[in-house]
Amino acid sequence: MNEDNNHKSSIDWEDWLSQPSGIYLRNWEQALLDKLTADIFGFNALQIGFPQMDCLAASRMPNKWWANDVLLAEASTKIALLHDFNDLPFDTHSLDLVLLPHVLEFAENPHQILREVERVLIPEGKLIICGLNKASLWGVRQMAERLAGGNFLPRSGEFLSFLRLKDWLNLLNMEVGRGHFGCYAPPVNNQVWLQRFPFFERVGQRWWPFFGAVYVIEAVKRVKGMRLVGPAWNNKRLGIPNAVPVTNRHQRNDRITS
Repeated sequence: MNEDNNHKSSIDWEDWLSQPSGIYLRNWEQALLDKLTADIFGFNALQIGFPQMDCLAASRMPNKWWANDVLLAEASTKIALLHDFNDLPFDTHSLDLVLLPHVLEFAENPHQILREVERVLIPEGKLIICGLNKASLWGVRQMAERLAGGNFLPRSGEFLSFLRLKDWLNLLNMEVGRGHFGCYAPPVNNQVWLQRFPFFERVGQRWWPFFGAVYVIEAVKRVKGMRLVGPAWNNKRLGIPNAVPVTNRHQRNDRITS
């Protein structure tokens, strides 16, 4: 079994996502996120980072944005916001849904990003986070590769445990719901071998459900003593009603045709 030589040296996140293990991860996450977001109702949804995948593809919300610090022509969403993730250009209580796919593990200040997301979510707004699970065969191989001077997963990530992230969310009054785990195939980077292990998903879900290579967390913003009587968002910073957030001198809106 021959694997890509990149795993013996440094691996960037973008490069890794185009390799067999990265494609396997993206396929699993896309299927799950399509299922989760299709049943979340509201008006305004935001995907932060991860332009390699349209996490809001199945969402029925009328206003959907993708935010990144670098504008990519191949992005699939219609509107891109270029900004600092630590300072989101949205009013407090203005978004119904925020997705953070593999953002916190590569961020310098993940706590601040979570605080900003909590601020912009409406009461009872939904947050979905995707992350790589250290407590998995993939995590074990990454530790072994690093001891040998190489990497199996991207070298720059600090992979947060599910329980640690759950504690952070609880401190922000975010109620964590069900966690989803997947990608139970052995840590190989060979397409032929990965295709031989589809049964691992079924077996893993039944016998070792918390040890998948990837986890997806769903959380809801709870506000004590608040009773919702109508829409909670504010359109002052939106360019047109329920449409496009305004920019500041560090931010830029660009329209992208999918």
